[in-house]
Amino acid sequence: MTCTRIPTQYGDFQLCYYANTHDDKEHLAFYKGDIADSDSVLVRVHSECFTGDVMGSRRCDCGEQLDRSMAMVAKAGEGVVLYMRQEGRGIGLLDKLRAYNLQDQGFDTVDANLMLGHEADQRDYTLAALMLEDLGVNSVRLMTNNPAKIRALEAAGIRVTERVSLAVDANTDNAHYLLTKAQRMDHLLPLKSASNQ
Repeated sequence: MTCTRIPTQYGDFQLCYYANTHDDKEHLAFYKGDIADSDSVLVRVHSECFTGDVMGSRRCDCGEQLDRSMAMVAKAGEGVVLYMRQEGRGIGLLDKLRAYNLQDQGFDTVDANLMLGHEADQRDYTLAALMLEDLGVNSVRLMTNNPAKIRALEAAGIRVTERVSLAVDANTDNAHYLLTKAQRMDHLLPLKSASNQ
């Protein structure tokens, strides 16, 4: 719908606002540099996490991943961070908070989602692929620890030329969460750092 300059602690980015009729949510693209008709563009497809991105919650690694992604794009001089409105791996903020309560009772993040009637991860990357196409990105170096995200983007027509690790150090509040992502969701994370906390 529109793009504008956004000065950040990592330098100036362009912020583009996308509207759609698929999920009626407002998805965003932050980009830096001349990415139109480019190959192997550094890209992060980041799912919204109000608690981690905005409030600095230590229960997850989302806020740190977003910050690191912005810094990596700034250092590279070009790249894209897509901010997809898929809170709680697609279950929404209300049920994410309910899932947190279940996790505090001893259930892991996968079982908590399932107990609330959701899939372990119900995100859809179709719109992310369309946004990358709209930006003129031909292929990506994807910042992710999630092989399912790579497969989903490739299935939607985005060529992934490289996976760039985005692992952050575990802390006492998110160690079990990261271990669950590695063991039950096949995320490519160093188990040692998660399990030793």
